[in-house]
Amino acid sequence: MIKKCLFPAAGYGTRFLPATKAMPKEMLPVLTKPLIQYGVEEAISANMETMAIVTGRGKRAIEDHFDISYELEHQIKGTSKEHYLTEIRDVIENCTFSYTRQVEMKGLGHAILTGETLIGNEAFAVILADDLCDNIGSEGSVLTQMVELYNKYKCSIVAIEEIPKSDTNKYGVISGHEIEDGLYKIDDMVEKPDPKDAPSNLAIIGRYILTPDIFDIIKKTKPGKGGEIQITDALLEQAKNGMVLAYKFKGKRFDCGSVNGFVEATNYFFEKENLK
Repeated sequence: MIKKCLFPAAGYGTRFLPATKAMPKEMLPVLTKPLIQYGVEEAISANMETMAIVTGRGKRAIEDHFDISYELEHQIKGTSKEHYLTEIRDVIENCTFSYTRQVEMKGLGHAILTGETLIGNEAFAVILADDLCDNIGSEGSVLTQMVELYNKYKCSIVAIEEIPKSDTNKYGVISGHEIEDGLYKIDDMVEKPDPKDAPSNLAIIGRYILTPDIFDIIKKTKPGKGGEIQITDALLEQAKNGMVLAYKFKGKRFDCGSVNGFVEATNYFFEKENLK
């Protein structure tokens, strides 16, 4: 059973400056809920109960959000506004939060390695909060779908989606052969390739399930694209020595690290709330 979910949340959020100058990008709200809370709720939906968060300087708001605010609760207790805290109270009561800091920004691979002390020697999930996902129909959340596959194959899994070939330079891109409907055994992965060099248009998005040997692989991984330690490079090494799967998930994903994606997500969830 996968019980821990890691949230790399130390990045600067430069695409949202100046809004993120003093506020973590993970705390940007879509409607009335910050991005990272959507991610935590997705992890809870997949029966995970320990949230391991890798933070950095200026990220105290994340810790404060997943804590009780006694003064605020006292002020609105018994009023018509009390119900606004119901969802976050449920989150706080249903899982445990632990934190560590990434002192230097050396890439996603390094951020995941920084979380090793919070994870230990067990398989775990990773959510990048600025990839906001919503399940459609009865399939369950993206992580729920991936956990079911992990229980069957017991190996690392990345979530993928088809993108325009012209956008491959923004993503890690995989190639592989399909072993089930929408499930690929990876034979190659490239970080942010030029469209002409991309092995496919199947891009990795911010959902992973990783086996614990990934930590030792990351430790031996040399800096790659942009001088950073890329999780893509570590996963390719893992694929060469065993098996890594890529899953074309069922659901809808918004790139809330971009202004366009953030606005699209806000409109989508606004319309969804109005349909209730």
